[in-house]
Amino acid sequence: MTFSRRDFLRTGAIVAGGITFIPFKAFADGHSMHEFKTDNGMIKVHPINHASVILETPEGVIYVDTVGDPAQYADLPKPDLILITHEHGDHYNADTLAALKSDETPLITNPAVFDMLPDNLKTNATQIGNGGTTSFKAVNIEAIPAYNTTEERKNFHPKGRDNGYVLTLDGFRLYISGDTEDIPEMRALEDIDLAFVCMNLPFTMDANAAASAVAEFKPKVVYPYHYRGRDGGTQDPAEFAKLVGEAAEVKMGDWY
Repeated sequence: MTFSRRDFLRTGAIVAGGITFIPFKAFADGHSMHEFKTDNGMIKVHPINHASVILETPEGVIYVDTVGDPAQYADLPKPDLILITHEHGDHYNADTLAALKSDETPLITNPAVFDMLPDNLKTNATQIGNGGTTSFKAVNIEAIPAYNTTEERKNFHPKGRDNGYVLTLDGFRLYISGDTEDIPEMRALEDIDLAFVCMNLPFTMDANAAASAVAEFKPKVVYPYHYRGRDGGTQDPAEFAKLVGEAAEVKMGDWY
């Protein structure tokens, strides 16, 4: 079986060495969890798979880029908010969202995903574009640009379409990169306590570029995530950690 780039973007399938890999876990099988202290409580980070993460916060449970088999979320708390960065199949899946989102669950997306939402997901859904801000309870949400700068990659994530997010709550600032290269907007971030930074080829950037960006904006803690690509494009999180050095504490999640 072979998959085209369109298939990858729709399903998250990865083809390497003629073998097709589907990165999503079928079931929740002992997710790792780390805790981070804010002024009013703890943030618990549950890495789910590839780009999917759950954040338990003092303001509620936030799901990010929720895809894959709904069964993998069965042993985790229900979402109070869902964030989607962009339309590719390893970040947005309407069927997964329909299984997990109630009519009362706010859903925040970039404009491109908002325009493609089926009717059953439009209830309590809103859009936010690059540079925009919104809020959920006491959480301030900023849409940070996410895009490719390398010429041959620009068609994957064109400038102006996709989002990263900075969430600020209780004096704690958390950055989710989405799919991007080491853009100026990432390097200009300030006072980030926790970051999730992607790195895979050919769709985003390699470990060297990701580590270079992290060394500039200096989050206190960073998770490498979204690091499997195609055609041998898997990046090594251990190498990323070595390159980051003392610029940030590197946490590892069981993404795969």
